[in-house]
Amino acid sequence: MNRFGLGLGCALFLVVTGLGQGLELQPRSGDPLPGLTPAELDRFWIGRAVFDAPLSVAEGLGPIMNQTSCGSCHSAGGIGGAGSISVMRFGRAANGMSPFDPLDSLGGSLLQAQAISIACQESIPPVADVTTIRATTPTFGMGLVEAIPDATLLALANNPPMGVSGIAHMVPAFEDPPNAPLRVGRFGWKSQVPTTLTFSADAAQNELGLTNRFLTTDNAPNGNQALLLACDSVADPEDGPDAQGFHKIDRMTDFQRFLAPPPQFPRAGTMQGEPIFNQIGCASCHTPTFNTGPAPEAALAYKTIRPYSDFLLHDVGALGDGIVQGQGTEREMRTAPLWGLRLRLSFLHDGRANQGDFALDIASAIADHGGEASASRAAWNALSQADKDAVIRFLDSLGRTEFDQDGDFQLTDFDWFFIEPMFTGPTPSFTVESPQAVSDFDGDGDIDLIDFGWLQRAMSR
Repeated sequence: MNRFGLGLGCALFLVVTGLGQGLELQPRSGDPLPGLTPAELDRFWIGRAVFDAPLSVAEGLGPIMNQTSCGSCHSAGGIGGAGSISVMRFGRAANGMSPFDPLDSLGGSLLQAQAISIACQESIPPVADVTTIRATTPTFGMGLVEAIPDATLLALANNPPMGVSGIAHMVPAFEDPPNAPLRVGRFGWKSQVPTTLTFSADAAQNELGLTNRFLTTDNAPNGNQALLLACDSVADPEDGPDAQGFHKIDRMTDFQRFLAPPPQFPRAGTMQGEPIFNQIGCASCHTPTFNTGPAPEAALAYKTIRPYSDFLLHDVGALGDGIVQGQGTEREMRTAPLWGLRLRLSFLHDGRANQGDFALDIASAIADHGGEASASRAAWNALSQADKDAVIRFLDSLGRTEFDQDGDFQLTDFDWFFIEPMFTGPTPSFTVESPQAVSDFDGDGDIDLIDFGWLQRAMSR
């Protein structure tokens, strides 16, 4: 007998019956992209190990940093996700004719909250009158987002939906030659980073203290070069090639570029809340669908993705974080991608919506949207409670894996404990809005032998 109490012959029949339906299982959060070559898949797994491994002082950690590994921050819902760890930004607010000052000479605008010794510890300088928390952003699907052509995002910025006016944040990529054209930023809370490699190199130096071929010197604690000299004993740049010629930042990049997007179940376009989400204007900034363009890897090229973001900067009023980065002003923030939403521990850039109840936190996050989002917020407030509940059910599908009936981001025997009583097909008995729909793989309103066959496939991955 197999784990669910059915004979092996029957189990094989069910799996075969479940095939040929034009459907496929989604990658789970933290899985590699489908379609990677064996060599690319090998690079993904090596990159994942480097991404998750704690860095030692001898390898270049510090002397000031925020964590000891990328995986320490990016972990919620699977390796590469968001996390409970946040960072602090600071600066001095604009005053009269004086613009915002990131206090670069005093170690700003990013606070490195940890150090390899107390003597090297950084602090927020007394002259800083602006501070903000920034939550760790997830890295799921980064390679696919990078593969969206710049022209697509520029077209959105130049032809915005009515009532919004997104700005494409034009920034340099570290890997480009000097004087190369700027690219459209798409990563970070201010869309200040255009590529995965730039993201890896920037985070390696600023979050771990790992100098590399792009950022070759360590950050001095509060800008104190003498203190840096006393604290830092490892020659820069600290990152270098391994036996295959890859630097750590290259390995981190491989993992993030080849990381699958978050799952979504029930499938896009099936739930009542999605058209309501669109009608009240949320999709004006949280753009549902993009097509990627050419990419070196076939797994990234010409794919349809659903990130629910336009990756542009928008004036969100008081929800802005008060920090200026490049073209990103105090009131402007990148539209946060909503894919994988239910995998996160909190919402908004500073994680303020974190009561631990998904529906309450969604409502709280919407309530704090201002500026260009004010009309959508008002439209949300005018919805009936039934329509609000439908939108929340739709948002709860973003990051949900099929058959994850208990909602713990994993597929285990415990899910079968919940699924077994629902196994009453083949007569339709519920809708896509029902809790049972998470395990209705073929979407026909029941859980039957075909769904069970797909469950077996999912459990055997």
